[in-house]
Amino acid sequence: METEKVLCILAMAVAAIMTLLFLVDVISGFPFQRAGGNVIFDVLFVLGGGFVLWQGIDTYRELR
Repeated sequence: METEKVLCILAMAVAAIMTLLFLVDVISGFPFQRAGGNVIFDVLFVLGGGFVLWQGIDTYRELR
């Protein structure tokens, strides 16, 4: 594989893990259980991770 494809796939993997982690936190409060947790930050991280994931998929399609 080319270096660009590897970096793109790694960025998508990190974005997917981050998005999933904060989405689970918004829904259930786990793994970042805290008193009066800030849902706004969770939603912003989900949106940011989703955006990076979307851009990664688009970039991967161009690299084919």
